Amino acid sequence: MKIEPRQVDAFLKKPDPKIRGVVVYGNDDGLIAERALALAHTVCDDMKDPFRVVDIAGDALKADPARLADEFGAMSLMGGRRVIRVRPAGEETVAALENLVGAAAGDALIVIEGGNLTPRSGLRALAETEACLAALPCYMDNEAALEGLVQDAARARGLGVEPEALDWIVERLGGDRGQSRSEVDKLLLYKEGDGTTTVSLDDALAVLGDTAAIGIDDVVAATFDGELVALDRALDRTFAEGGNAVQLVRALQRHADQLHLVSGHAAAGGNLEAAMFKARGLPRGGRVRQRFERHLRAWPLRRLGDALQAILKAEQECKSTGYPDEAIARRLCLALASSARGARRR
Repeated sequence: MKIEPRQVDAFLKKPDPKIRGVVVYGNDDGLIAERALALAHTVCDDMKDPFRVVDIAGDALKADPARLADEFGAMSLMGGRRVIRVRPAGEETVAALENLVGAAAGDALIVIEGGNLTPRSGLRALAETEACLAALPCYMDNEAALEGLVQDAARARGLGVEPEALDWIVERLGGDRGQSRSEVDKLLLYKEGDGTTTVSLDDALAVLGDTAAIGIDDVVAATFDGELVALDRALDRTFAEGGNAVQLVRALQRHADQLHLVSGHAAAGGNLEAAMFKARGLPRGGRVRQRFERHLRAWPLRRLGDALQAILKAEQECKSTGYPDEAIARRLCLALASSARGARRR
């Protein structure tokens, strides 16, 4: 059984009792770990309980494929339902999972952390097609999911988040759920001690502004402004602080996509303010809004289309050519900034 996105929250709170095993997979290692732990906690609160929690490496099941079915049927010496955690797991666990499907009886929940399984994966296919198994995908958070993560975490601590601060935070969070949650928790822990109830942009800058993510923001600004000297400094700082080239390219793409969306609406005779208000994720005010409006004026639709093509090509090169990612990202930023600078002069 494949768990659809709309079913995930309910499934994590209360898995279907007929499900014997769940394969948790995807390209977000942090989210895989988070959801696998959430599933395990539906069975046992204490992951250190030696009688109710068993950890197995996927490689161990290759040599002993009957073990998973045996663990499924075993009873806890101290009573209570058991959880069996298999991690990391790959195709070597397929035979063990098939044995689990054929097991006569048992009450344990098997939680398998499968990594980034392709549609051709036998492990994933088995989990998606067998009624007593479930496949739970975990892919990198999009903008809406990141907004929800920030707001839910703040609400749980009795805090609100200013719109401009939310824009800034989301723009800087990466796709990895574990990393994102760590950054958000760090910000909220800082905020809890100052006696106020709303996270402001200044709060976010004070706590998260010393990471490589703010360097990526500076790179985006300098690139679309055509400021070559500022761009060079921002790129050096970003990569010196551990910035990721693919994350940088995607930040450029998000910004160009937003500009293209609003510019397209205006070109079609729509109201610019209305387009900015309706489009998700666009800055609502302050310095971020001023920068966005400046780029709207500087980048017409045709050049934005060319920019998006160049950005897409750069991301493909990062993933396929073997050429250093940092060099590809630098070349892309320089090309876009040179285009902006030339247009400004004209």
